[in-house]
Amino acid sequence: MSETVTALRTDTARRTDTALSAALRAGVETPAYVYDLAEVRENTARLRSALPEPSVLYYSLKANPHPLVLRTLREAGTLPEVCSPGELAAALDAGWTADQVLYTGPGKRDADVGEALRLGVREFCVDSPTGLDQLDRLAGAAQTSVRCLLRVNDDRPAAGQGLAMTGVASQFGADADWVRRQPQSFAGRARVTVTGLHLYMGTNLTEVDELLAQFAQSLRTATALGALLTEHGARIEVLDLGGGFGAPFAREGAPVDLGTLGARLASLLDREAGGWRGGAPRIAFESGRYLVGTAGTLLTKVLDAKKSHGRDVVVLDSGIHHLGGMAGLRRLPPLNPHLVAPGRDAEAVPTLVAGPLCTPLDSWSRNAPLPPLRPGDPLAVPNVGAYGLYASLLAFLGHPAPVEVVVDGGDLLHTSRLHLTRKD
Repeated sequence: MSETVTALRTDTARRTDTALSAALRAGVETPAYVYDLAEVRENTARLRSALPEPSVLYYSLKANPHPLVLRTLREAGTLPEVCSPGELAAALDAGWTADQVLYTGPGKRDADVGEALRLGVREFCVDSPTGLDQLDRLAGAAQTSVRCLLRVNDDRPAAGQGLAMTGVASQFGADADWVRRQPQSFAGRARVTVTGLHLYMGTNLTEVDELLAQFAQSLRTATALGALLTEHGARIEVLDLGGGFGAPFAREGAPVDLGTLGARLASLLDREAGGWRGGAPRIAFESGRYLVGTAGTLLTKVLDAKKSHGRDVVVLDSGIHHLGGMAGLRRLPPLNPHLVAPGRDAEAVPTLVAGPLCTPLDSWSRNAPLPPLRPGDPLAVPNVGAYGLYASLLAFLGHPAPVEVVVDGGDLLHTSRLHLTRKD
């Protein structure tokens, strides 16, 4: 393990303790997601310093759209990548302007595109000729013109441990071979100028070599397809290489060590992207989990503790409706979060950890190593600032949403709660 990673993990643990201490001192109601803006700023600065200059860094709002998190990321110089009306509204409320927004997503309703155009969004990402036709028709109705990136589904997936988003049958992007065979179908429309390519191959890659491999593959594909599309009227001014910068989820650890990425990526761009240092093409990256994943901790408490068939069992006030999302539905591998028991140093015993939902699926772990616990004892799940609350089953069984607590280092700034009850 590198000294950098060790230092990051130590610092992450310190920040988690500081954030939890601030929340516990304030007596916040549990369950509570605690977001540390100081960690958001540090993660953003670390990623920005590892990316070549000049380049653009987009924040993917799907990771965490909390207003104060968004404001912090805007102040840190990121741009917003959105894929829904709700995310667009959150980006604008946070202070980004509509002309800074990149509107993505593999399928878009006419009403949503039309509203984005009305609000001033002028850059979109499309995944097929159908998307180009839709954008052309709606831009015409709005009497405006727009720019778009064509998302490409490359011929093969990226190597690595992340979730593949290309190189397989996918809703994301147009197959590279399809573009090669019919470039005229993808080169733009009367109201739509194709100004770049979007190649996002995989998520949550944990090695610099894996990241560089996917970027190299994307750049080779972009060079070949860009030349074909240019012959049919496209202007390839932007290469969005996606991201995939890894970070731990619901377990201890630190974001991927990017220490060697910058120089190697700059050399790769020199070879594959010509005049990128002068901004032609403009290079863009995207990130969600790297920027905010380690900035979030879920604080929960024990509601019940008992023995069942010889096993220690604890029931928490949080469960799969607050953490787990698709893992809670077994769409992804079952969640087995790392649980921290602040202030408890007794010998750990295997413990079945369940939530309060009336279903046997509401289980985080069947064998978590935990000290003996009593009702009222706090527990914490680290590194859930991305895809935690906002990727959860909040409506299932109608329990209240967790409180959201925002701290800046050791200072508590704000508490709020999403309200799920109907008003009509």
